[in-house]
Amino acid sequence: MRYFIGNWKMFGVPKSVNILNKINSFHTKDKNRKKYRVIITPPYTLIQTYAKSFKNKKIYIGSQNCYQKEQFSSNTAAISPYMIKSVGAKYTLVGHSDNRGEGDTDTMLKNKVHFALKNNLKVVFCIGENKSDKKNKKTFSVLKKQLTKVLDKKFDKNNLIIAYEPIWSIGTGKIPTKDELEKTIIYIKKILKKIFKKKSPAVLYGGSVDGDNVKLFKEINEIDGFLVGGASKSSKKFIDIIKNYYR
Repeated sequence: MRYFIGNWKMFGVPKSVNILNKINSFHTKDKNRKKYRVIITPPYTLIQTYAKSFKNKKIYIGSQNCYQKEQFSSNTAAISPYMIKSVGAKYTLVGHSDNRGEGDTDTMLKNKVHFALKNNLKVVFCIGENKSDKKNKKTFSVLKKQLTKVLDKKFDKNNLIIAYEPIWSIGTGKIPTKDELEKTIIYIKKILKKIFKKKSPAVLYGGSVDGDNVKLFKEINEIDGFLVGGASKSSKKFIDIIKNYYR
């Protein structure tokens, strides 16, 4: 199974559902539709509306984050995994570099993953090194720390997906070389197998993914799918990524 996940970030209003309608129409007719899953993470404001619209279709709705407590609390503006699940979301991102940059610690992230899984959400856990880490050849050590400090062997690996997003690549148009990316994904899976003592959870790539460079990524068998940012806000660009992956 391959995953194509669209992270809308701060984008979208109710009528933006037309983007999903076009993606769903394509998916319904696509001969490769059984080989992959489409997941879209819109802002919190749209989760319930979109989840209802696609309840019996093959597009899954997720959230872009969740709070580190399970259900209800006195934290203003916080939205818990329980609340996200209650409005129809099936997935949640955790650990995106945007949120890490805003102060998410390893302890907070571990709580988020724990409570999201406890509430039957599938977790897409994001990891990635910054430009300085890459320059100083610390990519592997940074990724290892991000994985081992948060993931617990007791977590349900069947409901866990890892998204490798090098921070220096997000929104820049710059991507790792094929050799760099292949070695990094293999390393990530090696660490995951040590944590869970079994087969690794799926590992996705994210960072300036588009309809052109996906042709390079598909040559790397270890990549199990993609976390797509800007291109996911356009039905044509998102569909082109899927088309070109299977072309």
